[in-house]
Amino acid sequence: MSGDVGGRRGKGPVLPVFKAARGTGRAAPGGPRKYLGRRLTQLYAGLLLYGASAGLMVQAGLGLDPWDVLHQGVAERTDLSIGVVAIIASGVVLLLWVPLRQRPGLGTVSNALLVGLAMDGTISLVPTPDALAAQIPLMVAAVVLNGVATGLYISARFGPGPRDGLMTGLHRVTGRSIRLVRTGIEATVLVSGLLLGGTAGVGTVLYALAIGPLSQLFLRVFAVPGPPAAPVRGGGPADGEDVRPPSPAPPHEPRA
Repeated sequence: MSGDVGGRRGKGPVLPVFKAARGTGRAAPGGPRKYLGRRLTQLYAGLLLYGASAGLMVQAGLGLDPWDVLHQGVAERTDLSIGVVAIIASGVVLLLWVPLRQRPGLGTVSNALLVGLAMDGTISLVPTPDALAAQIPLMVAAVVLNGVATGLYISARFGPGPRDGLMTGLHRVTGRSIRLVRTGIEATVLVSGLLLGGTAGVGTVLYALAIGPLSQLFLRVFAVPGPPAAPVRGGGPADGEDVRPPSPAPPHEPRA
């Protein structure tokens, strides 16, 4: 699953960032430092909950999001857990950032490491239900929790996940729309995952239909207050930059 950072028309995504007040030696009132504790809490709570929601989707057994279909397919062919595969996949995707000139932030690295660990931990703690009557509410709860987690970690403004950075980087380099790039990436990983033995089903469809509206809702709920931002063009937020969550096209991933 992952965090979609969204995009705007033009040569690259427009990323509003907060800058410290120049010439004063301290951050502007209401700037990034004022809410740093809250932002860090949201970041790590969101990433852990994101991994937990992914683990619940696995245990529900009704289908996964495209990236986790791929992770599960690779796990089926190896002795690795799905969470470890997700961590390795994040590392591979981050290597693709290099030619795209994407710059990781704290949230990017934390995403790559924590989501897979939380996913494996949840799978080890939550049993797989046998009855469909138990699978359905577990799947619904997982999707809603994923929306909550997305709102938390994206609103923290510490940079995109690996997979979403790949998406915005390809958008910037190719000039193609975010929608087209994202669809192409997710179709590729979904088909690859299915060929490897990953699980897709009604849960995959439910996730695709619900995660956008849920993420949009919780991005507003957990938005961290801040001063007006100036738009800056770039390929992704630098480590330490304070980036507001965009309003359009909420993410499917933290794992990014």
